[in-house]
Amino acid sequence: MLERPALYTDYYELTMAQGYLLAGRQDERASFDYFFRDIPFEGGYVIFAGIADLLKTLQNFRFHEDEIAYLANQGFHKEFLNYLRNFELTADIYAAKEGEIVFPREPIVRIEGSIIEAQILETLLLNFLNFESLIATKASRMKYAAGNRKVLDFGLRRAQGYGGIQASKAAYIGGVEATSNVYSSFRDNIPASGTMAHSWIQSFDDELTAFRKYAEYYPDDCILLVDTYDTLNIGVPNAIKVGKELEKRGHKLKGIRLDSGDLAYFSRQARKQLDEAGLEYVKIAASNQLDERLIKSLISQEAPIDLFGVGTRLVTGQNSPALDGVYKLASVNDEPKLKISENIEKITLPGRKKVIRYSGDDGTFYGDGIVLEDEENVETIYHPYYPAKHATVTTFNAEYLLSKVMQDGELTIDIPTPKESATYAKKRLAKLIPEHKRFDNPHIYKVGISKKLMDLRDNLTQKMKNKR
Repeated sequence: MLERPALYTDYYELTMAQGYLLAGRQDERASFDYFFRDIPFEGGYVIFAGIADLLKTLQNFRFHEDEIAYLANQGFHKEFLNYLRNFELTADIYAAKEGEIVFPREPIVRIEGSIIEAQILETLLLNFLNFESLIATKASRMKYAAGNRKVLDFGLRRAQGYGGIQASKAAYIGGVEATSNVYSSFRDNIPASGTMAHSWIQSFDDELTAFRKYAEYYPDDCILLVDTYDTLNIGVPNAIKVGKELEKRGHKLKGIRLDSGDLAYFSRQARKQLDEAGLEYVKIAASNQLDERLIKSLISQEAPIDLFGVGTRLVTGQNSPALDGVYKLASVNDEPKLKISENIEKITLPGRKKVIRYSGDDGTFYGDGIVLEDEENVETIYHPYYPAKHATVTTFNAEYLLSKVMQDGELTIDIPTPKESATYAKKRLAKLIPEHKRFDNPHIYKVGISKKLMDLRDNLTQKMKNKR
């Protein structure tokens, strides 16, 4: 969480804000929508994350004197600087719950406030929500591939700077069970976990001594890294020796870790050696550039791996390094606004809107409808670009995805803990059919718009084209 977030923004947000003030428009009310157009990782869904950190950060949103002095040196007008000196956040924010399963084009967050404050919040919001949603989604895919096997976050050392803190939290929301990131564990109450590095073993004269010393200090939480020198001929046999010695002292070796080589082959051979030695209870952990597809491949090969440590490919969002979330103006003084493009998919949806999720009686998600705020009892939703494709939704159960989380700059909810968000994400993901979760050619989830919203968009589009 940023303690001083006001300048965590793009320069043009401030130049536009100053322009609104100088034009006398500071009291105009605006609404902006946050949404994304494409699902990362060629997947079928996104897990929404980052809203909790955003709301916490907005509690400290104000301009300090040294920040105002900096802006003065940048040439901003005295009138604008005085405005910022007295700035207080008075916005209303509507958002989906952290951990919600969300899809392209639907407004996940709506900001309503003065046109200046709504504009100033853009960069901060996009930075938090795009990144954390990306990593939560990647983690979810890894956990889905792993099934009942555990997945741990080892990614801090490969993360982009302080982003590793948010990455660990987002990964936990997405489904990983623990993190090596001690700071995130402390800050967000995420279970911490870790083993040893090769340097521990190299620092001793021999591997067996290194193992014995580690077991001496951590007899009930001992996981030994077995690939420093020779995995199957030295590492695993030495781990077995230490495991038997621990048994004699009334303890049990917790596990071994493989960090290189053919993980499927090594895990099978290591499992065989451990079982033959009577150490069937010893778990096998694997790491080294893992992602959801490699995890899926290892499981399909029946590799006896109990735990996956994931790092680089988790916290950097490989191979989709960014979620393309955008923040678009939807209305000014209750007058609907839209952005026009020659590409119909980039024409925005105007007006204040809400999102309705339709589900069957068993709770399974059927589809989402984007409708205008004042609409009730919508009977049909239409494909946003091909209205001949439509669906009747009157027989489904309906729930609203957006709720008010801030009013007049004050929180209206208790900010969820990462554990609560992770639990919610798991519960919601269970209501999504497997066809949307598969990695290859996932089924496209239905997201439609109401006839009233479609007509508003089309009429405004035509009106704007006529003005050219």
